[in-house]
Amino acid sequence: MENENKPTYRITDLAKEERPRERLANLGAGALSKSELLAILLRVGTEGENVIELSSRVLQEFGSLRGLHRASFEEICSIKGLGPAKAAQIKAAIELGNRMMLEDPEARPVIGSPEDVFALVHYDMLGLMQEHLWILLLDTRNKVVRIEKLYQGSLNASSVRVGEIYKAAIQKNAASVIVIHNHPSGDPKPSPEDIALTRALVQAGKLLDIELLDHIVIGHGKYASLKEMGLGF
Repeated sequence: MENENKPTYRITDLAKEERPRERLANLGAGALSKSELLAILLRVGTEGENVIELSSRVLQEFGSLRGLHRASFEEICSIKGLGPAKAAQIKAAIELGNRMMLEDPEARPVIGSPEDVFALVHYDMLGLMQEHLWILLLDTRNKVVRIEKLYQGSLNASSVRVGEIYKAAIQKNAASVIVIHNHPSGDPKPSPEDIALTRALVQAGKLLDIELLDHIVIGHGKYASLKEMGLGF
């Protein structure tokens, strides 16, 4: 917990031309560094350290924005100069960014390739320390209707219920689905279990007239498309 008796260093303590809020208002958010954007969220620094210096140190502690995203609430709280309130602000900002993409039906992303899927979900999946299985529900124009997050843990054809995956598609009247899961190791190479699961999903989709467009494995900065590789399809 921050000691209220110790001096803190606010954005207003900086020279006006160095204040990130004023720079954002005058130049736009794109002109700000990662440290400056984070400083706007944190608002105040700590003893002997202004808020931009604190923000730079936080990013260094976690290695990158990716590392900050992956960090747990408790890990963020443990950093000197932060705490529950600032950790909550950081996590809330990340989640708002995630939700914004799917809020407006007209702005929903259109999926035309595995690269589109990777761009949509890889940032979210970087923060996952276990395997997770998600499905994209798509309409007849390949617009994303919804992202369903169904499974967590060790995934294989026997532990994943095929009916559960298509149940969500039926409920949302989806025309097709794309299955996505991550490999926390960072290597997206499909396993034999991934291929067996894909084969089962393809067969079930044919019976239900809901096409499985792809099964994509997400790694660190890369992906594998089982459809492109001809595995299970």
